[in-house]
Amino acid sequence: MKKRVVFIIAILFLLVGCSVGMETPTKKVESFLNKYQTNDDEVVEQFDTSLFEEDNLSDEQKQKYKDIMLDQYKNLTYKIKEEKIDGNKATVETEIEVYDYNTAINNAYVYLEEHHDEFYMNDVLDTVAFIDYKLNQLMDFKDRIQYTITFNLTRDDNKSDWKLEELSEVDLQKIHGIYKN
Repeated sequence: MKKRVVFIIAILFLLVGCSVGMETPTKKVESFLNKYQTNDDEVVEQFDTSLFEEDNLSDEQKQKYKDIMLDQYKNLTYKIKEEKIDGNKATVETEIEVYDYNTAINNAYVYLEEHHDEFYMNDVLDTVAFIDYKLNQLMDFKDRIQYTITFNLTRDDNKSDWKLEELSEVDLQKIHGIYKN
């Protein structure tokens, strides 16, 4: 009897040990989102690269914008709603919550229209002043919004790791909090 109990316990440890190493689609999505939450080097590097493309921002504005977005990522929360696996394809429906920067940006444009004299000189927009204003609004804005993202994953065969497919521009806008409903 003792040998049978020891054998069953050994089998259980073996099964649990083998399944711990297998990465599920949900774990892959969690790992991806955790990189944002921890401001992982890979996320920061990609963000730095995209900032170089912003010609209309001064170096100080770029740094402020970067700080705002890294704070956005750090405060991103998520809840896995459903995982579906169909052979070597999977989807993971996830609800995320982020700062609602789309509303903050819209509010800044409303303010611009209502306070024309603060930002225009001889009917020419002072873009530096307006960008500074928008950045300050983003920095202070703490209202949150929820979005649903469906992550798509694939794998080559039943034994290989799941690979997250590239996110759409819409899904990236959701993570940044700038998606327009």
